[in-house]
Amino acid sequence: MRARRVGTIAAAIIGIAAGSWALLGRPAARVVPPPSDPAVPVTAGVAKAEDVPVYVEGLGTVQAINTINVKSRVDGEIMRAFFTQGQEVTPNDPLFLIDPRPYQAALDQATATEAKDTAQLQGAERDLARYGKLVGSGFQTRQSYEDQQATVGQLQAQVAADKAATESARLNLSYTLIHAPIGGRTGALQVDPGNYVQTSTGTPLVSITQIKPIYVNFTVPATNLDAIRQNDAAHPLEVDAYSADDKTLLAHGKLSFINNQVATSTGTIMLDGTFANPKERLWPGAFVNARLILSVRHDAITVPEHALMAGPTGDYVYVIGPNNTVQRRDVQVAMREDGIAVIAKGLTAGQRVVVGGQYRLANDVKVTIQTASAQQAG
Repeated sequence: MRARRVGTIAAAIIGIAAGSWALLGRPAARVVPPPSDPAVPVTAGVAKAEDVPVYVEGLGTVQAINTINVKSRVDGEIMRAFFTQGQEVTPNDPLFLIDPRPYQAALDQATATEAKDTAQLQGAERDLARYGKLVGSGFQTRQSYEDQQATVGQLQAQVAADKAATESARLNLSYTLIHAPIGGRTGALQVDPGNYVQTSTGTPLVSITQIKPIYVNFTVPATNLDAIRQNDAAHPLEVDAYSADDKTLLAHGKLSFINNQVATSTGTIMLDGTFANPKERLWPGAFVNARLILSVRHDAITVPEHALMAGPTGDYVYVIGPNNTVQRRDVQVAMREDGIAVIAKGLTAGQRVVVGGQYRLANDVKVTIQTASAQQAG
């Protein structure tokens, strides 16, 4: 009995000793500090100083300066066309040949008649000169002399009429070769070679539209009229023509016309811009967006428009500091156009601003700069 008690006590002592050794020999656990707030990924832009145009915009229509319907001045069969449809022609380029043979024959006949009457006139004038010498000597009467004078006068009038007929026949012959009255782009052929044309029908053979230069007719709100007139008086105003989607610049031009009255039904003023159109990117009848440039803001501070945030006190941006922490900065926006905001007050050139990811920001938040593609992927 005593021996069993001693064994139990010994076992307890050994267990206590083993537990104490385990507690004393185990290394102390490390204390891990709570994680700090992670940096917010953003995309960044830079405030720039650049020239920004101030313009008014209106929907416009491209219009040709000249459009000519080419018609024949004489009747006859079209023997030949010297061009292809849609071809560009210059002034006096040959277009059509009307059968010239009847008109050549008429000219030959008129020329022969003129020559015959001219010869008769010359003979009558010689007789008149002889009669004049013989009247004084009594070998010719005054009556015969005066009759010869009348004959010469009649022949002179006949020769003058012959000259007019010859000139008319020559003119008709020249009309058989039809030339381009202006330079431009030809349209669809209205009458094919081999057809007989008559001047009485007035059928056009082809149309020619002048493409270079060309007009753009557009309207802008009449509230801009005073600024347009004042700036136009100071210097010629430029007009830029953009595609219908307002993304592609097609051509540069100049303001050439301001209408003399405002359209009361729409409250707009009609303007014309003239474009040299060397590459023919403007085509008659096309719709374009016309931008009339009134002035230019030089060295204006600009940022991407999507960098702006709207707050209760106005617009603001987040400026990125040297240590990549951001600060909210109130700004005064002068104008917005083409995705660019012009800052009148609040920023200087060269400052970095957040242009993407700013909705998770506040003052003193640390950021990491990412590319635009990485930001969109995230």
